[in-house]
Amino acid sequence: MSKVAKATQASLVGNLNPVPGVKKVDPILIADGVTKRYGGLQAIDVAHVEIPRNAIVALIGPNGAGKTTLFNILTGFETADSGSWSYDGKALNGKAPHLLPKLGMVRTFQLTKVLGLLTVMENMKLAALKQTGERLLASFFPFLWSRQDRALELEATDILRRFKLLEKQADFAAGLSGGQRKLLEMARALMTHPKLIMLDEPMAGVNPALTESLLDHIKNLKQEGMTVLFVEHDVAMVREISDWVIVMAEGKIVAEGLPDQVLKDPAVIDAYLGSHQDSDLGLATGRITLPTGTKSTRSGK
Repeated sequence: MSKVAKATQASLVGNLNPVPGVKKVDPILIADGVTKRYGGLQAIDVAHVEIPRNAIVALIGPNGAGKTTLFNILTGFETADSGSWSYDGKALNGKAPHLLPKLGMVRTFQLTKVLGLLTVMENMKLAALKQTGERLLASFFPFLWSRQDRALELEATDILRRFKLLEKQADFAAGLSGGQRKLLEMARALMTHPKLIMLDEPMAGVNPALTESLLDHIKNLKQEGMTVLFVEHDVAMVREISDWVIVMAEGKIVAEGLPDQVLKDPAVIDAYLGSHQDSDLGLATGRITLPTGTKSTRSGK
């Protein structure tokens, strides 16, 4: 392991031999004994997991591993059969989803939830918290909220410019491409000034031309002091941007650690790739392709 990798791991977990559920130096999100069954199927059985603060953490695993279900439970969109979880020291059990952004925790969805009949700018401004104009009585008196509204529009303009969506600000969100909707959903989340942002498959359905832009934005979130927890199937993307990787299979946490450590773990390869285990991890997802005539160093094909 390189000196940089050792320093990164030590700063996150304080030791060089992480196991599933390892305690972190400064966790922002902690879950204990979280279970969920659907009839006879045990969808989630997470004994303990911690998400380190100010890091980019990837949650990976095969289809049906329980990643999105765990996301939904932690953010209040589904109820667990048992367990407890907390964010920044505050218990989240029973918290309604709309209350979490007020605590500094926000998420996006695999299938984007933009408001199609509102403009891009309206989507952005709607996400902002503690708006005076949202109070019934105050809404009748523009002088009470117009200054705040102008400030929010300036903030939204700055974010849209960074996400290269400013020229779309007056367009209805329904007219955006799939990739642009992903960008809008991430940009809109920033209007809540989150400490933790959870991204459910941010690259799913995104045109490859926008992939690099999304990756840069995710990296920038960390640079701005946020913690990022994201679900992703593309291992090459995970390796490129993650500080820490957590692997789920059959509802359990089966491994975690630095990207290069975890992605070489035989148990992870078997659980995650199955029949692709003899292929290069960066190629097996299908998003990364080799130039014509180039051979994979692992598969020899």
